[in-house]
Amino acid sequence: MDFIAQLKAQVDIVGVIQEYVRLKKAGATYKGLCPFHTEKTPSFTVNPARQFFYCHGCHVGGDVLRFVELQERLTFFEALKMLAERHGIAMPKREGLSDESTKLRGALFEMHAIAEAEFRSALHSPAGAAARDYLKRRGVGEAACDQFGLGLALKGGSRLVQRFQKEGFTPEEIETSGLGLRREEGGLYDRFRGRLMFPIHSESGKIIAFGGRALEPEDQPKYLNSPETPIYKKGSVLYNLHRAKEGVRKADRSVLVEGYMDVIGVWSSGVAEVVASCGTALTAQQVQSVRRHSANMVLNFDPDSAGAAAAEKSIQMLLDEHMRIRIVALEGGLDPDEFVQKHGPEAYRQRLDGAKNYFHWLADRARSRFDMRSAEGRVAVFQFLLPAIQGLGDKLERGSVVNDVAGYLQVEPGLVLENFRKLAVDRKEKVLAPPAAELIRPLDRILLGALLSSAEAREHWLPEIRQMRCIERSAGRRLYLGLAGLADSGAEITFGALHARLEEADQKILCQNLLREDEGGTLEQAAACMDQLRLEEATLRLTELKGQIKEAERSGNLAEALRLYGELQGGEKGV
Repeated sequence: MDFIAQLKAQVDIVGVIQEYVRLKKAGATYKGLCPFHTEKTPSFTVNPARQFFYCHGCHVGGDVLRFVELQERLTFFEALKMLAERHGIAMPKREGLSDESTKLRGALFEMHAIAEAEFRSALHSPAGAAARDYLKRRGVGEAACDQFGLGLALKGGSRLVQRFQKEGFTPEEIETSGLGLRREEGGLYDRFRGRLMFPIHSESGKIIAFGGRALEPEDQPKYLNSPETPIYKKGSVLYNLHRAKEGVRKADRSVLVEGYMDVIGVWSSGVAEVVASCGTALTAQQVQSVRRHSANMVLNFDPDSAGAAAAEKSIQMLLDEHMRIRIVALEGGLDPDEFVQKHGPEAYRQRLDGAKNYFHWLADRARSRFDMRSAEGRVAVFQFLLPAIQGLGDKLERGSVVNDVAGYLQVEPGLVLENFRKLAVDRKEKVLAPPAAELIRPLDRILLGALLSSAEAREHWLPEIRQMRCIERSAGRRLYLGLAGLADSGAEITFGALHARLEEADQKILCQNLLREDEGGTLEQAAACMDQLRLEEATLRLTELKGQIKEAERSGNLAEALRLYGELQGGEKGV
């Protein structure tokens, strides 16, 4: 067995995917919301027996390596290495295993790990006293500093760049990492200087970027983040999701705050499901990354006007991604971190549990902005709330909200509904319904399943099947032929190997039929299916004989007609 096959045999695909997607047992498979497209009803399946995943909506499928490639945006070799390291499996020493892109990404990951160590060391050095005092004033203890990998970028020119050069990294790699900048007169210097440093991780836990907070008022901007690089795409990463995803699944909700310090303060209060966007407006990719773990979210943005505006904007994005939203507005003008420091963890958790439905929060915002006593004001309120109503895909929920709007506007629900129909178009699903699966017969499905899983079945039945003409009329014909070709090649026969051998259309047929919740039948049932296939083959031959007899009689070839008639009689006895 080669290393790749050995790795896939030792790694549980369900366990790996459950780190990214909330899965539920469904017969012989597991189901969840697809991480690769937006959907409301789970169509993403994982089949542990086949060691294969497949989405019946967007038709993305593959083995555990393919999932990690897609989910982590890695090359094949990076995914292989990541899985091997995570499961304690030694990689074979092979020269030339990586291509140039993989080598660059590896260098960038290594540089970010070195940078974190440098920043941590600086924070705990005598030069880090002011930064440590700041953290102490903000209520961040040593345990939180260590857990979140907080550090300090010292003032000065090129301390980190010099370390990279000493480690043998090229100027091009240092510049590409985003940690070094090129001077006009030549040479490189550190991007981050005189800043408190927050490592940003991928969902798998690798450091891919940094956020830096200025410690002196004159240093601008207040927050400086890493630029986009080959390993970091700002719009796809949520801060702390690699730690919080287990808490999100357990609590069946995420808590979205605005800043790094808010995350640390809220996390330290015992709320393990807290995340933040990385200095950007919330994006669909970020929402999708957390929705895989739970479709429920509590927004707790800062109480200032900028925070309220960000919450309003985020609501529409979240509704577009089918999230169920509640909102916390903390009293006293406090942001989440400040509230925890002043009132304690228990008071904060109570606010989360009592969070308002997003619509009622929006309605309160509307009433504070518009004059409800005038007709113009009520129209303005309705138009303000309209996008939130449009974002509701569920008709029952929309009907409930229409009643709430009517109550706020003090008009009949029918009037609200009439205006809504005039001004809004029912929201379409982002992803078109997939074409109906080309389902093969249960007979073929059971027999193909047995041939895939049993060497004995292949030995006894495959040579016979490949000679049969009756399978030419079966939707599963190319699956049988692909299986026969795989056997001829001497390769290991697995679901993934057969999938890789087929054309795209046949891959869909394979996945839609052999990755079902009902996992085929037993070998005894397969033997009965084989008998049925033999009967079909015999019946096909008898039909052909009858046609050949008629043709011989029509042409006056009586000898040939008698010979064929004898074969027909023998065949009918067999049937």
